[in-house]
Amino acid sequence: MFDFSQTIDRHGTWCTQWDYVADRFGHADLLPFTISDMDFATAPCVIDAMQQRLAHGVLGYSRWQNEAFIHATRHWFATRFGVTPSSETQVYGPSVIYMVAEMIRQWSRPGEGVVVHTPAYDAFYNVISSNQRRCVPVPLTHNDSGWFCDMAALEAALARPENRILLLCSPHNPSGKVWTRAELSEMARLCEQYDVRVISDEIHMDMTWGAHSHTPWCDVARGPWALFTSASKSFNIPALTGAYGYIAEADARAGYLAALKGRDGLSSPAVLALVAHIAAYEQGAPWLDALRRYLQDNLQFVADELNQAFPELNWRMPQATYLAWIDLSLLGIDDRALQQNLITQQKVAIMPGATYGEPYRTFIRLNAGCPRQKLAQGVARLIAGIRAVR
Repeated sequence: MFDFSQTIDRHGTWCTQWDYVADRFGHADLLPFTISDMDFATAPCVIDAMQQRLAHGVLGYSRWQNEAFIHATRHWFATRFGVTPSSETQVYGPSVIYMVAEMIRQWSRPGEGVVVHTPAYDAFYNVISSNQRRCVPVPLTHNDSGWFCDMAALEAALARPENRILLLCSPHNPSGKVWTRAELSEMARLCEQYDVRVISDEIHMDMTWGAHSHTPWCDVARGPWALFTSASKSFNIPALTGAYGYIAEADARAGYLAALKGRDGLSSPAVLALVAHIAAYEQGAPWLDALRRYLQDNLQFVADELNQAFPELNWRMPQATYLAWIDLSLLGIDDRALQQNLITQQKVAIMPGATYGEPYRTFIRLNAGCPRQKLAQGVARLIAGIRAVR
């Protein structure tokens, strides 16, 4: 029913991944597998809904506090995750990272600590440091079974009174870990015990694979918390802007909304973002389910190709996200030499692991959210690059 094999030329569309690849990699003529958007057109129902709204012709100021939007978001949580958040706790923002930044400002003071599981999405490091807070890393451990949190190490970080916030990425980027309900419940207990507030970024919530299922933070929460998400990753609409979430405490919610409207002047949302979310969440489930099957096959393709070329890797696809987080340490190659070869010889852009924390230099992060034809080219070039520097 849905064809994800179609190649769409994104050049000349002001596309970060394609048109501005030189900003990060220094060369413009690279095949990119970088920033986490996808090379697929969004769901037909989303395009149809936006076209109908544009046909109306009037694009004046709008409001996110409307019944259609609130119903659609709550319906999505109810049907996908079996949880129905309170509509009274709902908030809106231009992006998940904006919302995270504002809650960091509200729930901590300059110099205080924000606890983060590492490796971490690079925007987490930036939003913490740019707001004059300290990033407090709690490294995840990993083995052949996946990635795990050392709860004793987490408790030690949460117990320090200067650490005011746990910034959670659920599912986790870049590792692709899906937190179990037991892990989340233990984190909630510890945060309540040490009076630590939780900000949960759940933007990858729809992209879990196999038997792994996402548990929203609101389903285990104890104490003050905020959950932020968006349809932007799942339906490939980040350029529309727009995110939403839930803040449990009335005072914190009021403070957030006052900053959004009064200080930052962002009370009128992008109307097409509202339209897209409503259409996606009310009509887009069949498209998303077909996309999820395609992405799982893509990730399995990466595993098959890499492990055939380098059996010692024994790389396994992640539990979530379309981002292949690959540890190359067993191959004993120099990460800088590999990146140099990939960029200058293979003409491919793949995110270096150090982007997500200096200890992760032996990793790379490859975006598999693309047609198989492109992915096959990228993986072949990666394998050639590895062989060239071994």
